[in-house]
Amino acid sequence: MPQDDRIDGFENLQVLDMDGCQLSGKIPLWISRVTNLEMLILRSNQLIGLIPGWINSLNHLSFMDVSNNNLIGEIPLTLTEMPMLKSTENSSHLGPRVFELPLYIDPSLQYLADTSFPLVLNLSNNNFTGVIPPQIGQLKVLVALDFSFNELSGQIPGSVRNLTNLQVLDLSNNNLTGAIPAALNSLHFLAAFNVSGNDLEGPIPSGGQFNTFESSSFYGNTKLCGSMLIHKCGSAEAPPAIILSKKQTDYKVAFVTAFSAFFGVGVLYDQTVLSRYFG
Repeated sequence: MPQDDRIDGFENLQVLDMDGCQLSGKIPLWISRVTNLEMLILRSNQLIGLIPGWINSLNHLSFMDVSNNNLIGEIPLTLTEMPMLKSTENSSHLGPRVFELPLYIDPSLQYLADTSFPLVLNLSNNNFTGVIPPQIGQLKVLVALDFSFNELSGQIPGSVRNLTNLQVLDLSNNNLTGAIPAALNSLHFLAAFNVSGNDLEGPIPSGGQFNTFESSSFYGNTKLCGSMLIHKCGSAEAPPAIILSKKQTDYKVAFVTAFSAFFGVGVLYDQTVLSRYFG
């Protein structure tokens, strides 16, 4: 591992994957100096503290996964200012990023293969508190957003409707209240949606992709009503609550299936990566 004052040999790094490396302490400062970084994967470690303010200085970063750690604090506004996720003018594509990665099958056989990665922000399974900032709607080219299994409160901001390329949205197992914004039915590419394990209320939006979601997407929200629930709108009786434990992740199998349908094509590496990030 580089020290905080030196990154010799890491200057041109584009992909940093330190999944399950038993890292502890805070997110290291030296990462801020890897200015060509496009993918940052620090999931399943023992990292603590806040997401650092320098994160938006990584101008090429389009994939960030810090899930399954012990990070705290509110979701910083610097995350909503990541240049590669904010505007199609700053991004050369709307689809997955494409990298050439080496495939080592045998010491005498080495290949290069193109493999694609979606535009992802995954903060799941941490201890984030506070509200989901309305500025999250600035990340217009984001494809997958996962804030599940945290301690977030407040309402789902209506600005999420601006994430018109979103295909995966997981806000499950937080302390969210209020209604599901009706305008979310305008997210025409949304294939996987989960708000289970919150305290949401009112009618589930109808039309668009919401007509395709199963009742499991809404479990534990006894004040919600909708055609896919036992509790229909206008009915006086609500179904029993189903509360998931903080670290329960079985529900993510459905998300892996839906997510892989879009991005897990062509190269086995894609399937492995997607199942690790959303499985």
